[in-house]
Amino acid sequence: MRNFRISIVLASVLSVIIIASGLSGCKKSDVEKVANESTDEQSEIKTIKLMNGKAEVAEQIKILADKYKEETGVTVEVESPAAGVDAQAILKGYYLGNNLPDIIVCEASSFANWEGLLVDMSDQAWVSDTDAAYVDPSYGTLGFPYTTEAIGLTYNADILAKAGVDVSTITGPEGFSKALETLDAKKEELGLKAVVGYYCEKDNLGWSAGNHIFGSYLDAGLDKNDTKYSDMTETDTPLDKDRFINFANFMALLQKYSDQDALLSGSYDEQVSNFAAGKYAFITQGSWIGTSMTGADAEAYAAAGNFEVGMLPYVFEEGIDTILTNSPSWWAVPKEGQSEEAKKFLQWCAGDSGQKILVEEAKFVSPMKSCKYVANDPFAPVVTDYLSKGKVSSWHWMNLPEGIGTNAIAPVFYDYAAGSVDAEGFYDELSKAIREF
Repeated sequence: MRNFRISIVLASVLSVIIIASGLSGCKKSDVEKVANESTDEQSEIKTIKLMNGKAEVAEQIKILADKYKEETGVTVEVESPAAGVDAQAILKGYYLGNNLPDIIVCEASSFANWEGLLVDMSDQAWVSDTDAAYVDPSYGTLGFPYTTEAIGLTYNADILAKAGVDVSTITGPEGFSKALETLDAKKEELGLKAVVGYYCEKDNLGWSAGNHIFGSYLDAGLDKNDTKYSDMTETDTPLDKDRFINFANFMALLQKYSDQDALLSGSYDEQVSNFAAGKYAFITQGSWIGTSMTGADAEAYAAAGNFEVGMLPYVFEEGIDTILTNSPSWWAVPKEGQSEEAKKFLQWCAGDSGQKILVEEAKFVSPMKSCKYVANDPFAPVVTDYLSKGKVSSWHWMNLPEGIGTNAIAPVFYDYAAGSVDAEGFYDELSKAIREF
């Protein structure tokens, strides 16, 4: 892209020289005017590239880009890899090919890939408007947060109410087991295909079990800054056995009442579509699915009554009362790109026009304190309620080595769901996988 632009400029300059030398009657002022017009035209041609890591809002991020061009004249080309595709692998290839986007997406562990290569945005105005920026102790503020997401056990509140299940009684594994039994007994009258939509296909959906669900083992019930279980993963005893066996028994409940046709092979789209259509009472996906439910699956969701959703903590131990909230990823600016234009775009995203689209179109829960918009999204009030009550834990799975969730952890979840190992084997094999990664 840089070479292409240089070629255009050189061609323009050569054209001016040819005109100047070939037209003897042309005045010097006329030649300068032509050169200035050419330079002005080039300066108005601005395009920056953004790598979006959330495939489910690809259309909405393009709306954001279109609005920015409308207001500023700057084009933002958006690339959105499909769900499950490793965006970091794509970005590394672009870097080697000298074609890195001007704005890239990074999860917490991904920032290590770009050590010393990203712009410190500590001086940007948006930094004082959020507590969710990604800050590196050595390199400063590297990540722009664009949403807050939540991990928990999502449920169809209307179905639970029809079945007579009181959510307030589900405070531990015993209460959860009773709720599942009640729902299973009424499955036909409730129109359920299965009580639970838990999918653990390992090749394309490994990020779900390997990161989000395992993340609940690490953090559910803990204070935001408590890292004791994530710290253990770096030792020779990476899992707390008592806590993990309780977690394994809870996962066994999910497996028992799951859609057996899709447990080991179902896709993300199938999982979300079935929940949106009212075919599952519970789903092991978080707040991000609201965009799909009101977007691609809106027709099925409407046919199911646009039901109210709720979110339970992973109550594998009695008294766990927190869901997990965090910015799932951040936008970062490489130093070698069009960093000034990229920073202008991010500042615009933090302002009124950008926030309106990110919240109302992409259905994000804004991490910006000044944002006045509230998403018309089934999960927005749920997440806001947990946040307001302080009943939230962090996402310390994001600090684990990059790729461990999909490449080491998810395959063991698959084996456990397939019945290849029991709870003890689940503990042993996962401990081994984490140690060896």
